[in-house]
Amino acid sequence: MTTNIVLRVGIVALCLGLFGCERPVSYAADVQPILTESCGNCHDRTGEGSVASGFSVNDYDNVMRGTDLGVVVIAGSSDSSNLYRVIAAKTEPEIRMPPHHEQSWAEGRGKPLSEEQVAIIKRWIDEGAQDN
Repeated sequence: MTTNIVLRVGIVALCLGLFGCERPVSYAADVQPILTESCGNCHDRTGEGSVASGFSVNDYDNVMRGTDLGVVVIAGSSDSSNLYRVIAAKTEPEIRMPPHHEQSWAEGRGKPLSEEQVAIIKRWIDEGAQDN
């Protein structure tokens, strides 16, 4: 009996450790709520950010369409995806999102995404940026 339990625990540990048995990140359940909460005020279809850049976070299709200058999500490569780069502070301060400058803070904007939120979006992109 004890051997059976130890074997089961070992299999679960192996699965989690070696194969990353976590469920895939869901766009609908994990990513969209972050984008809506953190980016929606400016990047809904009529917001300041959407008007300036053409980028809307209203739905998956708009996110994948990107900006007036091109796509911002390269499925499978967060490092090549401008969406990840601007929220993870891997760009020049002037283009980081949300805006991280004194004027935006004075206006009540500019709160950066948490490390956990950034990690979720990174993982979603690296997993292929699925509409799931």
